[in-house]
Amino acid sequence: MHAAVRGLVFGTVTLSLALATAGCGSADQAGDDAGKKDKKGPLTIGLLLPENQTARYERFDRPLMEKKIKELAGKDTKILYSNAKQDATLQQQQVDTMIAKKVDALILDAVDAKSIASSVKKADGAGIPVVAYDRLAEGPIKAYTSVDNPTVGKIQASSLLKELGDKADDGKIVMMNGSITDPNAKMYKDGAHSVLDGKVKIGKEYDTKEWKPENANENMKGALSALGKKNVVGVYSANDGMAGGVITALKGAGFTKDNMPPVTGQDAELNGVQRILTGEQFMSVYKPYVPETEAAAKFAVALAKGDELDDIATSKTDSESEKDVPTIIVKPLPLTKDGVKKYVGQPGFFTAKEICTAKFEGACAKADIK
Repeated sequence: MHAAVRGLVFGTVTLSLALATAGCGSADQAGDDAGKKDKKGPLTIGLLLPENQTARYERFDRPLMEKKIKELAGKDTKILYSNAKQDATLQQQQVDTMIAKKVDALILDAVDAKSIASSVKKADGAGIPVVAYDRLAEGPIKAYTSVDNPTVGKIQASSLLKELGDKADDGKIVMMNGSITDPNAKMYKDGAHSVLDGKVKIGKEYDTKEWKPENANENMKGALSALGKKNVVGVYSANDGMAGGVITALKGAGFTKDNMPPVTGQDAELNGVQRILTGEQFMSVYKPYVPETEAAAKFAVALAKGDELDDIATSKTDSESEKDVPTIIVKPLPLTKDGVKKYVGQPGFFTAKEICTAKFEGACAKADIK
């Protein structure tokens, strides 16, 4: 009940006056009360993921998050899910739908971290707390979880330099960064540059539109044409999907797995893992999805219930629009051929059956994956 109602303690106040006054109050008061939920019945949690080209979202992020939400809030919890398929405008419409359906909290992995700010503000105004997942969305978010993104870039770059060894002086590398609409892409890039700059010549560098493999493929073709095939000694690719496009371009230029320049990646996607086992792709970065998805679930359920986040968050993060956002950051791990075996079958990773299809039986046997 608003402060205006609580102030009406006079014995002569009529019921009709009390009811009329109950609808009054400032927007600030409404916002304050919206965070103090007295939820009866099952919670409804919204989940919006950004795209389905990167296999991780449907294969790991969504099912792991849904499982943890129901563990925390009960099996009768309703989870409303949509995927934006890399369309920022569609995702804004999906937020509107979540608001219309009056979800109790919303987990959001933004397609475009800046353009989604108005939608986050709209949800907040409707009393729906928003958890920024994997990408730091702008607007009044209430919590944030991701991996240590600058470290991802540093791991990729350090692994590439180590693999190149003396070859780093013999030619140039190509940098295939992610989309400029994704704040993580800049952090990966900055982390990579902090390692690579001054250690190797960067012949060409691209910010790849929408993270699409086909765009990375075209960029790589352009780099090979401009630099010359024999002058490219390695490729920094910010994720596995783009690494696939890069490797297709390299094959088209005559490279084979026996003379392929080392290509980095990220996400430990199935295709990426298989390419690592065959030697086509040098490495990826494995981001442990279990702790990241569980962090998002814990934040969302707590916020939906109106609970504090002090016992959940391990740090604070500042965005361009918000300060001291409760945060959990997960440590990323390098993944090369020698390391695949230890993750096989673990939660958030693939089974031997998924990896070792007929085409990859030989590579799996060499890696002792059964």
